[in-house]
Amino acid sequence: MEFLTPEDLPAPAGYSHAVITDPGARLVVTSGQVGVTDEGAVADGWEAQTRQTFVNLGVALAAAGAAWADVVKLTYFVVDTTDLPLIRSVRDEFVDLAHPPASSLVRVAGLFRPDVLIEVEATAAIS
Repeated sequence: MEFLTPEDLPAPAGYSHAVITDPGARLVVTSGQVGVTDEGAVADGWEAQTRQTFVNLGVALAAAGAAWADVVKLTYFVVDTTDLPLIRSVRDEFVDLAHPPASSLVRVAGLFRPDVLIEVEATAAIS
C-alpha cells in the first residue's frame, strides 16, 4: 500500500490524504462502532468513549481477519469538535503512525443515543 501526503496540500494532523491499496487486496468495511461495552454500558466521557470505540473497531477488524496496520480509512461522526486533540491522541494508540489512514470527520447533531458522543467506521485492505 502507498500512503500519500502531497506537498501541495496542507500538512495533515495524523492522517494521510490518500491511500493506494495493493492490486487484489481484500477490503474490510466495518459498521460504525461506538463507545458501548459488550454488556451495553456507555463509557463515560470523551476519552473513555473514544477508547472503547477503537477497542470495538479492533474487535470488528479482527473478526474479519484484519489488523490496525491494514486500516486505510477512518470516518468519524462526533457531536462536538472541541475535543479533537483528545480523539487524535486516543486514535494514535491504535493506528499505524508511520502510515496513518486517510480520514474524514463529520460533526453531527446527534447519534443513535443521546449519551453517545462518537462513532467511527473503518476500512481496511488486506493484501
